[in-house]
Formats: sequence, structure tokens, C-alpha cells
Amino acid sequence: MKNVTITLDEATALWARIHAAEQNISVSRLVGEMLAQRMRDLSEYDHAMRTWLARPPVKLSRSGTRYPGRQELHDRARLR
Repeated sequence: MKNVTITLDEATALWARIHAAEQNISVSRLVGEMLAQRMRDLSEYDHAMRTWLARPPVKLSRSGTRYPGRQELHDRARLR
């Protein structure tokens, strides 16, 4: 375990103390768990993004028909 010193504004420090007390843990542990969760979330997101980008591109093709024009796509009256 490493010790780290952080600086918080009064409102954030008060929130952290209250939130930690509600969970019956220390502020240090609260911050550590929050950072660990953030690290996991980012790791999962990065993995998902790499997996998505590794997929081959999808060719959009509509054999025998043309793609709709800009006006057709943005015609709001048709949606009402």
C-alpha cells in the first residue's frame, strides 16, 4: 500500500467524510475504492473500444436501390 496526500476543498472533504461514515469506512479507503473502480471502468471501456475498432468495416450496400438523399432523410413532415 502507498500513502498519498490529497488536497480537497471544504465541501468535498465534508462530503467524503459523511459518505465514508455512512459506509463505515475511512476517507482513505473510500478514495482508494473510488479510484480503483474508476481504473476498472476505464480499463473495461478501453478493452471494449479496442475490440470494436479491431472489427473489419461494414460495407453499406443496397443492391438495386439508391441511398436516400439528404432532404429525404431530414424531412420532418414525413415523421409526423
